[in-house]
Amino acid sequence: MSRELTPREAAERSLIKTYRKSLWNPFIAAVKRYELVSPGDHIAVCISGGKDSFVLAKLMQELQKHTDRPFRLTFLAMDPGYNPVNRALLEENAGRLGIPLTIFQSDIFEVTVQVDKNPCYLCARMRRGCLYARARELGCNKIALGHHFSDVVETTLLGLFYGAQLQAMPPKLHSKNFPGMELIRPLYCVHEDAVVNWRNYNNLRFLQCACRFTESRDASGDGIGQSKRQEIKQLLRELKKANPNIEKSIFRAIHGVQLDTFPGFKHRGEAHIFTDIYNSSPLFDGGADA
Repeated sequence: MSRELTPREAAERSLIKTYRKSLWNPFIAAVKRYELVSPGDHIAVCISGGKDSFVLAKLMQELQKHTDRPFRLTFLAMDPGYNPVNRALLEENAGRLGIPLTIFQSDIFEVTVQVDKNPCYLCARMRRGCLYARARELGCNKIALGHHFSDVVETTLLGLFYGAQLQAMPPKLHSKNFPGMELIRPLYCVHEDAVVNWRNYNNLRFLQCACRFTESRDASGDGIGQSKRQEIKQLLRELKKANPNIEKSIFRAIHGVQLDTFPGFKHRGEAHIFTDIYNSSPLFDGGADA
């Protein structure tokens, strides 16, 4: 008679077996394609308490077990002002899944709750800065965040519709404020639906956001509230009814940007105007419309 698996063992087994195609394989594809992990890295896996960061933690643990290119992991969680129930849920899930958390305190919720304009943006910026600082103190050279394929697509549309810019979310980037530190996104090719399915399969319950803005959205009854990201999610759901591959098309588009068709673009913060380079660049000789 086979032994019953612990919640941790069941969660780990399902990553490699049940959800190998939808979680493990695209995770490994992103790590390799974008060269996210190198031998000798010390990576702070940032745990917010949500489903995405926890599945990222488990995938990174599995990668560490199976790789022939050793690296170190620290599982870093910031308490930005959770109420006791949410803090307890964070710690309970970490224990259930075998993730040794390093938790530190901050007052970010207290600060951002007083801001009327773009509080979520401010919260994200402040949280990232705190995580960089603590990770560096712990000797890490990278922080890993749980942004996934769906976040990438939604962020691209948010920038286009509400930021008047064609800007994507890169799979990794160097920190401007913390020299030598790098941010990586190993879930870059993982769809949110796969994370949801893994969570439900293992009967897990995670934090959402645990701030008053999320509570306002949930109370709105339409799943949107004042959140533009939720609005984009609903738009994509509607568009997928007519074109199931629309998210893949957007994802592929940001990997194949045709700069020679744009009237202007920025590279490394420097603006370039179409007319400045039109007469001096072979990029504009001929083409589909010539």
